Amino acid sequence: IKKYTEEEFEKNVIPALSDFIRIPNLSKSFDPEWDTNGKLEEAANFLLKWVNDQGLKNYKAEVIQEKGRTPLLIVEVEGTSADSEPVILYGHFDKQPWFTGWREGLGPTTPVIEGRKLYGRGSSDDGYACFGAILAIKTLQKHDLPHPKCVIIIEGDEESTGLDLEFYFELLSSRIGYPKIVFCLDSGCGDYEHLYLTTTLRGVLGATINIKILNEGVHSGDASGVVPDTFRIARIILDRLEDSKTGIVHRDFHVNIPGDRYKQAEEISKVIGKQIQTKFPFTPGATVVDHDPLVTYLNRIWRPQLSYIGIDGLPATSKAGNVLRPETNLRISLRLPPTLDDTKAIETLKKIIEVDPPYGAQVTITALDAWKGWNAPQNEKYLDESIERAAQNFYGNKCLSYGEGGSIPFIESLYQKYPKAQFFVSGVGGPGSNAHGPNECLDIPYTKSFVCCLTQILTESS
Repeated sequence: IKKYTEEEFEKNVIPALSDFIRIPNLSKSFDPEWDTNGKLEEAANFLLKWVNDQGLKNYKAEVIQEKGRTPLLIVEVEGTSADSEPVILYGHFDKQPWFTGWREGLGPTTPVIEGRKLYGRGSSDDGYACFGAILAIKTLQKHDLPHPKCVIIIEGDEESTGLDLEFYFELLSSRIGYPKIVFCLDSGCGDYEHLYLTTTLRGVLGATINIKILNEGVHSGDASGVVPDTFRIARIILDRLEDSKTGIVHRDFHVNIPGDRYKQAEEISKVIGKQIQTKFPFTPGATVVDHDPLVTYLNRIWRPQLSYIGIDGLPATSKAGNVLRPETNLRISLRLPPTLDDTKAIETLKKIIEVDPPYGAQVTITALDAWKGWNAPQNEKYLDESIERAAQNFYGNKCLSYGEGGSIPFIESLYQKYPKAQFFVSGVGGPGSNAHGPNECLDIPYTKSFVCCLTQILTESS
């Protein structure tokens, strides 16, 4: 498995993944012309052609796109046993915005290999998934090894709403069947020496806070001291939500951490230590929120955290005049603990922000959306043992259970839809991979071993 996978990855996957990086297929939330410019369709059909060129046996593949929806690639590979239960292998092909700050010589649509890394947007998040899943099945067929019926779903809406995937799962339910295992390849890893099994995912709440005090801007020399500035009003309101001195979010967004997850946190923080802190590109002299690796892990996985991700109403500094502005609009991203109810979170946020606005300002929340996190069910013993064997075979280390700070909203939806299914949620987004930011990259040796692990787990699950 290892020799064949590594050879195929070098000669077949890396060139194709590089071509995929070159396609500027932004997710629909970041491309107002997504429905007319054909970039998402181009990416989906590129993957379809690659799949069809792999010489798979007993399969069918197609791109499906319903009106007003993003395209979806589905590949169905029959199992070696006629009565095998299906498994789902999931990934996505839509991409985050390019962002600024790419190093000289790198770019979001310019694939570059440096050392063990392949750079470019969509490399680790999550372009490799289709190639890796197909290569795993191809390897098993090449070596006459058994495998279950595999339904590969590669969607184009994950970085936006995820609602298209739910629609397609209903549309394709008779073809998918009831999965024995759901393999989600869109998660991350804590280092490049272990296989990581994601056991929790944070939820996320996004909202735009709109603050208005005037109908138009006025001279700051005339109005300051009379009219309260909307940015100061924003600071007052946000202090209700988050203590700016400590970063601690309002108590109503916290949950009790389950005992087994706290134990996992203690174990994993000892293994990865300060790597969870040092993997970020701090400026010289800058430091972390807390120096204790356990506290850092719990902050990242189980405690609510607030980020300010966008602002309207302020001109560029080079064009800023002495004007007291009429309004300020802030976009926030509130990461939620895995077990917090998203509906409750929405109600809590609206109460904190909109009730009793300072100075009688108009304060409203718009563009509000929330997704529940996920706390993994216990897998059956055979699957845990298979995962552990694969980790030992291809990484030479035990598999580690790991909470992921990001969100994959559809996982909770699939868990509700398939409560008897088992879940293998993992991925290759490790230290320095920088998904969503500049210089996104894929660790090539780690990904080769990851595909080997997936291959072994698939055949042992047949």
